Amino acid sequence: MRTLPPLYAHRLGRDAGPDSSPAALAVTLAAGADGLETDVCLTADAELALLHDPLLELGTTASGWAHRTTWEALRDARLRDRHGVATDQRPMRLDDLLDATPPGLSLQLDVKTHGNPELALATVDAIDARVVPGHRDRVEVLSFHAAACARAARLGLRARLIVWADYEPEALTAWARNAGITGVCVEHFLLHVDLVRVLRAGGLSVTTGTVNDATLARRVARLGVDAITTDRPAGLRAEAGGSGPGAQHGDDPRVTVDFRAVDELHVAEADDRRDAA
Repeated sequence: MRTLPPLYAHRLGRDAGPDSSPAALAVTLAAGADGLETDVCLTADAELALLHDPLLELGTTASGWAHRTTWEALRDARLRDRHGVATDQRPMRLDDLLDATPPGLSLQLDVKTHGNPELALATVDAIDARVVPGHRDRVEVLSFHAAACARAARLGLRARLIVWADYEPEALTAWARNAGITGVCVEHFLLHVDLVRVLRAGGLSVTTGTVNDATLARRVARLGVDAITTDRPAGLRAEAGGSGPGAQHGDDPRVTVDFRAVDELHVAEADDRRDAA
Protein backbone atom coordinates (compact mmCIF):
# COMPACT_ATOMS: atom_id res chain seq x y z
CA MET A 1 0.00 0.00 0.00
CA ARG A 2 1.31 3.43 -0.90
CA THR A 3 1.43 5.77 2.12
CA LEU A 4 2.50 8.91 0.26
CA PRO A 5 1.02 10.65 -2.77
CA PRO A 6 3.27 11.39 -5.76
CA LEU A 7 6.40 13.37 -4.88
CA TYR A 8 7.52 16.23 -7.15
CA ALA A 9 11.09 17.47 -7.08
CA HIS A 10 11.02 21.12 -5.99
CA ARG A 11 13.25 23.28 -8.22
CA LEU A 12 14.28 20.00 -9.89
CA GLY A 13 15.46 18.67 -6.50
CA ARG A 14 17.36 21.51 -4.88
CA ASP A 15 19.02 19.32 -2.24
CA ALA A 16 21.14 17.82 -5.02
CA GLY A 17 22.46 21.03 -6.53
CA PRO A 18 21.67 24.68 -7.20
CA ASP A 19 18.03 25.44 -7.88
CA SER A 20 16.83 24.12 -11.26
CA SER A 21 20.34 23.21 -12.34
CA PRO A 22 21.57 20.42 -14.62
CA ALA A 23 23.25 18.84 -11.59
CA ALA A 24 20.03 18.79 -9.57
CA LEU A 25 18.11 17.37 -12.52
CA ALA A 26 20.65 14.59 -13.12
CA VAL A 27 20.56 13.42 -9.50
CA THR A 28 16.76 13.57 -9.35
CA LEU A 29 16.32 11.59 -12.55
CA ALA A 30 18.78 8.95 -11.34
CA ALA A 31 17.11 8.61 -7.93
CA GLY A 32 13.55 8.81 -9.23
CA ALA A 33 10.65 11.20 -8.75
CA ASP A 34 7.00 11.26 -9.76
CA GLY A 35 7.35 14.69 -11.30
CA LEU A 36 9.45 17.84 -11.49
CA GLU A 37 8.69 21.39 -10.40
CA THR A 38 10.66 24.40 -11.57
CA ASP A 39 10.30 28.15 -11.90
CA VAL A 40 10.25 29.89 -15.27
CA CYS A 41 11.19 33.49 -16.09
CA LEU A 42 10.62 35.11 -19.46
CA THR A 43 13.71 36.68 -21.08
CA ALA A 44 13.88 39.70 -23.39
CA ASP A 45 14.03 37.42 -26.44
CA ALA A 46 11.06 35.25 -25.35
CA GLU A 47 13.09 32.33 -24.00
CA LEU A 48 11.99 30.68 -20.77
CA ALA A 49 14.83 30.48 -18.23
CA LEU A 50 14.50 28.08 -15.31
CA LEU A 51 15.16 30.60 -12.55
CA HIS A 52 13.41 31.18 -9.24
CA ASP A 53 14.13 34.91 -9.12
CA PRO A 54 13.49 37.32 -12.01
CA LEU A 55 16.04 39.66 -10.38
CA LEU A 56 19.08 37.85 -11.71
CA GLU A 57 21.65 38.71 -9.03
CA LEU A 58 19.59 36.83 -6.44
CA GLY A 59 20.24 33.46 -8.07
CA THR A 60 22.98 33.94 -10.64
CA THR A 61 26.19 35.86 -11.32
CA ALA A 62 24.28 38.00 -13.86
CA SER A 63 22.49 41.22 -12.91
CA GLY A 64 19.33 43.04 -13.89
CA TRP A 65 15.89 41.66 -14.65
CA ALA A 66 15.35 38.48 -16.64
CA HIS A 67 12.71 40.07 -18.91
CA ARG A 68 15.20 42.80 -19.86
CA THR A 69 18.05 40.34 -20.51
CA THR A 70 18.50 38.12 -23.56
CA TRP A 71 19.21 34.43 -23.23
CA GLU A 72 22.47 34.98 -25.04
CA ALA A 73 23.55 37.32 -22.23
CA LEU A 74 22.26 35.00 -19.52
CA ARG A 75 23.29 31.56 -20.70
CA ASP A 76 26.92 31.81 -19.50
CA ALA A 77 26.05 33.14 -16.05
CA ARG A 78 26.69 30.80 -13.12
CA LEU A 79 23.99 29.70 -10.75
CA ARG A 80 24.36 30.50 -7.05
CA ASP A 81 23.68 27.90 -4.36
CA ARG A 82 21.24 28.55 -1.52
CA HIS A 83 24.03 30.34 0.40
CA GLY A 84 24.65 32.74 -2.47
CA VAL A 85 27.94 31.14 -3.55
CA ALA A 86 28.56 30.93 -7.29
CA THR A 87 28.80 27.36 -8.64
CA ASP A 88 29.93 25.83 -11.92
CA GLN A 89 26.30 25.26 -12.98
CA ARG A 90 24.69 27.27 -15.79
CA PRO A 91 21.02 28.21 -16.22
CA MET A 92 18.70 25.99 -18.24
CA ARG A 93 15.81 26.79 -20.57
CA LEU A 94 12.43 25.11 -20.70
CA ASP A 95 13.44 23.64 -24.07
CA ASP A 96 16.46 22.01 -22.40
CA LEU A 97 14.25 20.50 -19.70
CA LEU A 98 11.76 19.10 -22.18
CA ASP A 99 14.59 17.50 -24.14
CA ALA A 100 16.34 16.07 -21.07
CA THR A 101 13.38 14.38 -19.37
CA PRO A 102 11.35 11.26 -20.19
CA PRO A 103 8.21 12.09 -22.16
CA GLY A 104 5.90 10.70 -19.49
CA LEU A 105 7.38 12.63 -16.56
CA SER A 106 5.07 15.36 -15.22
CA LEU A 107 6.39 18.94 -15.19
CA GLN A 108 5.04 21.81 -13.11
CA LEU A 109 6.11 25.25 -14.34
CA ASP A 110 5.84 28.02 -11.75
CA VAL A 111 5.50 31.40 -13.48
CA LYS A 112 7.69 33.95 -11.69
CA THR A 113 7.45 37.73 -11.85
CA HIS A 114 7.78 40.49 -9.27
CA GLY A 115 4.46 42.30 -9.03
CA ASN A 116 3.89 42.26 -12.78
CA PRO A 117 0.68 40.50 -13.83
CA GLU A 118 1.15 41.49 -17.48
CA LEU A 119 4.55 39.82 -17.53
CA ALA A 120 2.99 36.74 -15.96
CA LEU A 121 0.48 36.62 -18.83
CA ALA A 122 3.28 37.02 -21.37
CA THR A 123 5.16 34.17 -19.68
CA VAL A 124 2.13 31.90 -19.99
CA ASP A 125 1.85 32.81 -23.67
CA ALA A 126 5.50 31.85 -24.13
CA ILE A 127 4.91 28.52 -22.40
CA ASP A 128 1.96 27.89 -24.68
CA ALA A 129 4.17 28.58 -27.71
CA ARG A 130 7.02 26.38 -26.48
CA VAL A 131 5.10 23.35 -25.24
CA VAL A 132 4.28 21.41 -28.39
CA PRO A 133 1.39 18.90 -28.52
CA GLY A 134 3.59 15.95 -27.61
CA HIS A 135 4.42 17.54 -24.25
CA ARG A 136 1.20 19.34 -23.33
CA ASP A 137 -0.33 16.45 -21.40
CA ARG A 138 2.55 16.39 -18.93
CA VAL A 139 2.88 20.16 -18.34
CA GLU A 140 0.98 22.07 -15.67
CA VAL A 141 1.26 25.83 -15.15
CA LEU A 142 1.51 27.08 -11.56
CA SER A 143 1.25 30.71 -10.55
CA PHE A 144 0.53 33.08 -7.69
CA HIS A 145 -1.21 35.24 -10.32
CA ALA A 146 -4.85 34.24 -10.78
CA ALA A 147 -4.98 35.86 -14.21
CA ALA A 148 -2.01 33.79 -15.38
CA CYS A 149 -3.72 30.57 -14.32
CA ALA A 150 -6.93 31.62 -16.08
CA ARG A 151 -4.95 32.45 -19.24
CA ALA A 152 -3.23 29.06 -19.16
CA ALA A 153 -6.58 27.30 -18.82
CA ARG A 154 -8.02 29.24 -21.77
CA LEU A 155 -5.02 28.17 -23.84
CA GLY A 156 -5.69 24.52 -23.07
CA LEU A 157 -2.89 24.10 -20.52
CA ARG A 158 -3.53 22.54 -17.13
CA ALA A 159 -3.32 25.24 -14.46
CA ARG A 160 -2.96 25.27 -10.68
CA LEU A 161 -3.28 28.38 -8.50
CA ILE A 162 -0.85 28.69 -5.58
CA VAL A 163 -2.79 29.56 -2.42
CA TRP A 164 -1.27 31.19 0.65
CA ALA A 165 -4.49 31.86 2.56
CA ASP A 166 -7.65 29.92 3.38
CA TYR A 167 -9.99 32.90 2.92
CA GLU A 168 -13.42 32.00 1.47
CA PRO A 169 -12.49 28.58 0.03
CA GLU A 170 -15.99 28.10 -1.38
CA ALA A 171 -15.69 31.29 -3.43
CA LEU A 172 -12.18 30.33 -4.52
CA THR A 173 -13.40 26.92 -5.65
CA ALA A 174 -16.28 28.38 -7.65
CA TRP A 175 -14.02 30.92 -9.37
CA ALA A 176 -11.36 28.33 -10.19
CA ARG A 177 -13.80 25.93 -11.75
CA ASN A 178 -15.46 28.70 -13.78
CA ALA A 179 -12.00 29.74 -15.03
CA GLY A 180 -11.13 26.19 -16.05
CA ILE A 181 -8.45 25.84 -13.37
CA THR A 182 -8.28 22.23 -12.20
CA GLY A 183 -6.31 22.49 -8.98
CA VAL A 184 -4.73 24.50 -6.21
CA CYS A 185 -1.40 24.22 -4.45
CA VAL A 186 -1.86 25.08 -0.77
CA GLU A 187 1.00 25.74 1.65
CA HIS A 188 1.23 22.66 3.87
CA PHE A 189 0.87 24.59 7.14
CA LEU A 190 -2.55 25.88 5.99
CA LEU A 191 -4.00 22.47 5.18
CA HIS A 192 -6.67 21.11 7.46
CA VAL A 193 -9.54 18.68 7.15
CA ASP A 194 -12.33 21.17 6.47
CA LEU A 195 -10.33 23.09 3.86
CA VAL A 196 -9.47 19.94 1.93
CA ARG A 197 -13.11 18.81 2.08
CA VAL A 198 -14.35 22.06 0.52
CA LEU A 199 -11.73 22.13 -2.23
CA ARG A 200 -12.19 18.49 -3.16
CA ALA A 201 -15.99 18.75 -3.00
CA GLY A 202 -15.71 21.53 -5.57
CA GLY A 203 -13.81 19.24 -7.92
CA LEU A 204 -10.35 20.70 -7.40
CA SER A 205 -7.14 18.72 -7.15
CA VAL A 206 -5.14 19.69 -4.04
CA THR A 207 -1.35 19.60 -3.85
CA THR A 208 1.05 21.03 -1.28
CA GLY A 209 4.67 21.91 -0.59
CA THR A 210 7.41 22.41 0.17
CA VAL A 211 7.61 19.43 2.56
CA ASN A 212 10.96 17.86 3.47
CA ASP A 213 10.10 16.29 6.83
CA ALA A 214 8.69 12.76 7.06
CA THR A 215 6.26 13.58 9.89
CA LEU A 216 4.81 16.51 7.97
CA ALA A 217 4.64 14.44 4.79
CA ARG A 218 2.65 11.70 6.52
CA ARG A 219 0.31 14.34 7.98
CA VAL A 220 -0.61 15.91 4.63
CA ALA A 221 -0.80 12.46 3.03
CA ARG A 222 -3.51 11.52 5.53
CA LEU A 223 -5.42 14.62 4.44
CA GLY A 224 -5.56 13.20 0.91
CA VAL A 225 -3.44 15.63 -1.09
CA ASP A 226 -2.77 14.66 -4.68
CA ALA A 227 0.97 15.40 -4.66
CA ILE A 228 3.71 16.79 -2.43
CA THR A 229 6.49 19.06 -3.66
CA THR A 230 9.80 18.37 -1.90
CA ASP A 231 13.47 19.23 -2.25
CA ARG A 232 14.35 15.57 -1.69
CA PRO A 233 11.85 13.13 -3.22
CA ALA A 234 13.95 9.97 -2.90
CA GLY A 235 15.04 10.70 0.68
CA LEU A 236 11.56 11.69 1.82
CA ARG A 237 10.03 8.58 0.30
CA ALA A 238 12.56 6.38 2.09
CA GLU A 239 11.92 8.06 5.45
CA ALA A 240 8.14 8.44 5.25
CA GLY A 241 7.33 5.15 3.52
CA GLY A 242 5.58 4.36 0.28
CA SER A 243 6.38 2.71 -3.00
CA GLY A 244 8.68 4.13 -5.64
CA PRO A 245 7.94 6.78 -8.26
CA GLY A 246 5.32 6.09 -10.86
CA ALA A 247 2.93 4.07 -8.68
CA GLN A 248 -0.70 5.08 -8.96
CA HIS A 249 -3.91 4.68 -7.00
CA GLY A 250 -5.89 2.65 -9.48
CA ASP A 251 -6.83 4.58 -12.63
CA ASP A 252 -7.02 7.94 -10.82
CA PRO A 253 -3.71 9.70 -10.16
CA ARG A 254 -5.30 11.41 -7.20
CA VAL A 255 -5.31 9.89 -3.72
CA THR A 256 -8.55 8.31 -2.53
CA VAL A 257 -9.24 9.85 0.87
CA ASP A 258 -10.13 7.62 3.81
CA PHE A 259 -12.20 10.20 5.67
CA ARG A 260 -12.42 7.99 8.76
CA ALA A 261 -8.67 8.37 9.11
CA VAL A 262 -8.96 12.07 8.31
CA ASP A 263 -11.61 12.53 11.00
CA GLU A 264 -9.32 10.80 13.49
CA LEU A 265 -6.58 13.22 12.48
CA HIS A 266 -8.99 16.13 12.93
CA VAL A 267 -9.80 15.00 16.48
CA ALA A 268 -6.12 14.52 17.30
CA GLU A 269 -5.23 18.00 16.04
CA ALA A 270 -8.12 19.51 18.02
CA ASP A 271 -6.79 17.77 21.14
CA ASP A 272 -3.32 19.17 20.43
CA ARG A 273 -4.70 22.70 20.10
CA ARG A 274 -6.68 22.34 23.34
CA ASP A 275 -3.63 21.05 25.20
CA ALA A 276 -1.54 23.96 23.93
CA ALA A 277 -4.14 26.56 24.97
